[in-house]
Amino acid sequence: MQLLDGKALSAKIEKNIVDEVKNLKNKTGLVPGLAVILVGQDPASAAYVNMKKKACDRVGFYSVTHEMPSDISQAAIENTIKMMNSNPNIDGILIQLPLPSQIDTTKILELVEPSKDVDGFHPYNVGRLTTGLDGFVPCTPLGVMKLLDEYNIDVKGKNCVVVGASNIVGKPMASLLLNANATVEICHIFTDDLKKHTLNADILFVGVGVINLIKEDMVKDGVIIVDIGINRTNDGRLVGDVDFERVGKKCSYITPVPGGVGPMTIAMLLNNTLKAAKANSKERE
Repeated sequence: MQLLDGKALSAKIEKNIVDEVKNLKNKTGLVPGLAVILVGQDPASAAYVNMKKKACDRVGFYSVTHEMPSDISQAAIENTIKMMNSNPNIDGILIQLPLPSQIDTTKILELVEPSKDVDGFHPYNVGRLTTGLDGFVPCTPLGVMKLLDEYNIDVKGKNCVVVGASNIVGKPMASLLLNANATVEICHIFTDDLKKHTLNADILFVGVGVINLIKEDMVKDGVIIVDIGINRTNDGRLVGDVDFERVGKKCSYITPVPGGVGPMTIAMLLNNTLKAAKANSKERE
């Protein structure tokens, strides 16, 4: 069993981004800018936003967080997004999900300018991903593909099973795998006999938020497992969706939790923001 070390790879990516930011600033005088909207007091969301802020500081990005109360109106958030869309110093806009129940999340995500949609959630970018065109790809699945590439794991022709069909992880993960010529199966909460599907996987991707969902008898020997789940146990430990201790013994490769996919998600957010900044700098030439 070999670990797919996202922490090490993300550090390498950040180092490259630092160099690129310096080059961009020297050539154009511009610094990549990321704006985040954080609504309410959810501790997990606040922690994620703080991690993203620290990552921006490490690579030399300009960043700003718009903190809003949980009873904020739809109109107030929309006005903030419109302001950021027209702000030339902001290259990327990130809406920290989930939003409160009174907010129309779909409408909010659609309001973000596609060229600043560094989370890859706008229907324009979703469509470009599905059809294999260049655009912004959601950070977690993009990070997974970079991690596999780092370890020379080619998905072409492999049986890839994705457990979880969210718009943020499962669906874009499946699209990226299809674009890379994998054979893809998607499982979800209504899938009958999950084990029947996971046993067939050469590479298994799991992101549903259920501790120990994938057990030892559900995978074949030599399987590659990408555990995208992040859960906190009663004693405060962070674990994934896979029974790491037992399932790991059957794997050729597996991502640890923490230290696997999580750091790659933030690295890809930085990567997407830099990509947006480069595109914006060319438009101003």
